Amino acid sequence: MRTGAGAMLILYGLPHSLYTGKVRAYLRKRGLAYVERSPAHPDFRANVVPRIGRAIIPVLQLPDGAYVQDSADIIDHLDRDAQRSGALPKGALQRVVALVVQLYAVAGLTRHAMHYRWSCFDEQSAFLTHAFRAGGDEKGAQAVMARMAGYLPILGVTAETVPAIEGSYHGLLDALEGHFARHPYLLGGAPSIGDYALFGPLFAHLGRDPVPSQIMKNRAPSLFRWTERMQAPDADMPEFPDHAPDFLPDDAVADSLAPLLRHMGLDLFPGLQDMAAALALHVADHDPAEGAPVTDKPHQRILTTIRTRFRGVPHDSGVQPYLFYLWQKITDSVDALDADTRQRVTTELDRHGLGELLTIARPIRVERRDHREVWGRRIAETRTNPGRAAAGNG
Repeated sequence: MRTGAGAMLILYGLPHSLYTGKVRAYLRKRGLAYVERSPAHPDFRANVVPRIGRAIIPVLQLPDGAYVQDSADIIDHLDRDAQRSGALPKGALQRVVALVVQLYAVAGLTRHAMHYRWSCFDEQSAFLTHAFRAGGDEKGAQAVMARMAGYLPILGVTAETVPAIEGSYHGLLDALEGHFARHPYLLGGAPSIGDYALFGPLFAHLGRDPVPSQIMKNRAPSLFRWTERMQAPDADMPEFPDHAPDFLPDDAVADSLAPLLRHMGLDLFPGLQDMAAALALHVADHDPAEGAPVTDKPHQRILTTIRTRFRGVPHDSGVQPYLFYLWQKITDSVDALDADTRQRVTTELDRHGLGELLTIARPIRVERRDHREVWGRRIAETRTNPGRAAAGNG
């Protein structure tokens, strides 16, 4: 974005924060001048929290004094002014793949990141305590850590699901290792919003905390090298001298990405199916008004709790309205395509077990306004054919 002389972006975040890491990487890659402040900075309580409505990071303060909260919204806002190709690919298939990865990073990979951080706390307590002290004093750090660890059950991290979570994580490492041994970024020689989304959990938790980072270094060294590359201000790909610093030409998606796409489908379903069904029940029971906040309080992130399965293992899970906001970015992108291009994109999604992202009906849109999720318009039609006709499911 263009800034006046001496103007600078202010990023409120922390080194160990998943979503701060995503935004920080984007700012560095774009070469945007910024200063990072922790939530312990007096301006955060005095100015940011009253404007945002809750204590949450990351928050980006713009040179004109306005604030943008939420990592996806921050990158979308800044990317509109990208001089070259931005983080959102122009090619239809590449764009949809990047958006699917963005959804997966939240709907799927958050579970892995939180498990390895908090289930393994005893083996890495000194590191984590040091990290969380950066946001305040010792008492505050302990309180925040206890609250974060308390989220595990609502994320589906239980004694029963841990073997499946760890097996999934190892499979993810193998899939990404195979790709990053051949390509510097997901879609070629430049990072997309998919890279930034994956980087959040794969660096802040899984590539930085002692226990999971050691697993990554030993099992997937090319992936760990990607986490370094994502923090560099340049393309940082000397291992790939033949790679142009841009997305692959002709809207291509490398064959080496296929294992990741299949992996994401196995992790995302049937969880997303069950969440969509729960959303439909909630809307039928509560008849929400367009524009009304999705939850009663700004800090409340869960709409309801459901029984679902991860890799065949039953567990309880919270239904996060934010996931539907990211999900509809995918379907919006597909709905905007002409018929032939839509067919090409949906065929690829079907081929990798991701076609249900376009066919699962959702009764209402979820938007973001004033830094929180609000109800959007009702969906009059449902998808009866996976994106092969204009469907309007948002």
